[in-house]
Amino acid sequence: MSLRSALSRIGAREDLNFLLTNRIPRHALTRFMGWFSKLETPPVRDASLALWRLFCDVDLTDAAESRFPSLHAAFIRRLREGARAVDADPMVLASPSDAIVGAFGRVAAGTALQIKGMPYALADLVGSAEEAESFRDGWYVTLRLTAGMYHRFHAPHDLAVEQVRYISGDTWNVNPIALKRVERLFCRNERAPIAVRLDRGGHRLMLVPVAAVLVASIRLPWLDAGRNVRAGGEGVRPSAARFAKGEEMGWFEHGSTIVVLAPASFAPAPGIAEGRPIRMGEALLHLPG
Repeated sequence: MSLRSALSRIGAREDLNFLLTNRIPRHALTRFMGWFSKLETPPVRDASLALWRLFCDVDLTDAAESRFPSLHAAFIRRLREGARAVDADPMVLASPSDAIVGAFGRVAAGTALQIKGMPYALADLVGSAEEAESFRDGWYVTLRLTAGMYHRFHAPHDLAVEQVRYISGDTWNVNPIALKRVERLFCRNERAPIAVRLDRGGHRLMLVPVAAVLVASIRLPWLDAGRNVRAGGEGVRPSAARFAKGEEMGWFEHGSTIVVLAPASFAPAPGIAEGRPIRMGEALLHLPG
């Protein structure tokens, strides 16, 4: 097969993937999935779990449970004790989740990249020019959670939450195919920027969970134990919640993305590279000093 023919086939597959996951009624499908995934009827549950494991490269060997009452329960599964080692070095900012590292690098004049050649303004992502200014020359790291991954996210360091800003939006797929085609995708999707301050050095960071197609909700139980973050409506919600490094902060109800924003004085951990898988607790960035 010629190179031209191979590239044509790859392009055709990408076109099909984009059409199937984005040229659909995304909100309606996401609401349906939120309902359907919670069904505990054995034939529905078993068929759903089988299809999920077939198409989504699921590994449940580190799950706390071996059987699940619904597809939803499998999506938001907890890990068995000791399944993740959290880097104890106080100079290390740990990855908040299992993920594939997407675009990362220096923020340039207030902009980051969702993929090469596709910039977006941090002010649009976090919903505030003032909040974005503190990361103007800092670092951004995009962490993409695939549908088969562990979906809970954890504190990257000992920290206090200062506020959560909920921003309503769309539910575009956040896979690389969509990121190459939809400008400012992260700024279009539903998201909940979480402003935190580290106990060590008082450094201010931001974790930005971004929803995607089929994500029924972003859950932050310390903010609202009974409802998803969407239920409180748009706006800023102050918080006094505190978390130890590695402590669970919340979860997605399907795969999605977390954008980590850090000050310019931080530095990437060795080996961090686009496309690299990373596990919750592994070194992501280094604190200054």
